[in-house]
This record gives sequence, C-alpha cells and structure tokens, in this order.
Amino acid sequence: MHQIKLYSITFYLTVLFTFTSHSTTWDKAYIETFAKKYLEEKIVPPVGGKISISVANIDPRITIKPCQQKLSVNIPENTNSRNVNVKISCADSKPWQIYLPAKIEKTFAVVIATVTLEKGTTLSKDNISVEYLANNRIRGRRFTDMTAILGSKTEKRIGKGRVINTKNVCLVCKDDSVTITAKSSNFIIKTQGIALSSGNVDKQIRVRNTRSGNIIRAKVTAINQVAIHL
Repeated sequence: MHQIKLYSITFYLTVLFTFTSHSTTWDKAYIETFAKKYLEEKIVPPVGGKISISVANIDPRITIKPCQQKLSVNIPENTNSRNVNVKISCADSKPWQIYLPAKIEKTFAVVIATVTLEKGTTLSKDNISVEYLANNRIRGRRFTDMTAILGSKTEKRIGKGRVINTKNVCLVCKDDSVTITAKSSNFIIKTQGIALSSGNVDKQIRVRNTRSGNIIRAKVTAINQVAIHL
C-alpha cells in the first residue's frame, strides 16, 4: 500500500515537473526584439532605399505570463502602412496576446547640400553628400549618386541639408563653354559651342556652334558635354 502511494506521488511530481519545465517566461526586452526581428524579415526594402524600424517599449505595468508553446507573431493589418501593430500570441491552455506598436520608415538615397550653396556654386565632395531620407521629405526628381553631378553648378541658392534635385542644378548651365559631339553611323565629329540654355542629362538645350555660329538643339550627356545625332 505504501509502495502504491509512493509511486503515485512520484508519478504526480514527474508529471508536474514535465508540465512546468516546458513553460517559458519571456521578458519584455526579448518580446520587443522578437517583434522587431519579425518586421525586419517580413518588410522588403524599397528599390534604391532601405527601412528603419522602431518598436515601442512594453508598458512596465504589463506582466508577461509564461507560455508552454512557441510564441507566434503576425501583423493583422496592412504592412504598407507606416504605423503597424505587431501581434505576439501564446496559444497554450491559458492563451494570451499582446500588441506592440511599431513604426516602419522607408528611406531613399538622395544627394543633399552639406553647406549652404549660393547660386553658381560648383558641386564637389566638400559640399554635397548622400543621405537616406523619408519619401515625404523628398521633392522633385532627385539625384541618388553624387558622382554623377560632381562639377555641375547650382542654378539657385540651396540651403544646408536640402535635397539637390534636377531643378536646382545644371550639368550644363547657360553661357557655359561645351563640347559638341556630332555622331552618325560612320563618323564622330567634335567641336566647341556656347550653351544658350541650361539642362541636365538627356535634356535638349540650345547651343551655338562657336565655329559656324549656327544654333542647334543638342542633348546633355555629361558635365559641359552635349551630343547630336546626324
């Protein structure tokens, strides 16, 4: 009889130990990191950009209960939104769930002025750089590669930290001396000219041929370079 009681007690303790040993207590820092890692894996960065994710801290008054199951995570609403709620769930015999607000910022590479640039300033590595900014802070057609506009000039005053776009700089500016390249299927001719209007890559501008005096329309190809196809 005593052996039966002893066996019963031992069996009960074994079951209790097995039941509790699989129960895990998650701290707040782990759950916050868990939510952020999920978002980093799920949200695809935009082309030419990247994402910045911040997850709100769990209210210190909230107690995270133990869970015998693996925690699950999902976003109930549209992930294209800037602000989302990450749902962390425990599906054991006493289920619980918690929502963590998170902010998803999509940023894009842009060239900005690192100092205030006056009109006519030549762009160089000393006065421009590339930074990642939120899309709502970008206006106009932006430049993403500063090497493409090194040597170009500002057409208007640009404040420090402002985005440089196609409307405030010119690869060829009015009155600049330019090289005109005339191309055909059989030959290439180069001559000099004077720009009668300003433009950036692929824009058609008016140019006076210095030698002949003729005014032509040519496409901007690079710093002080234009081309026409014969």
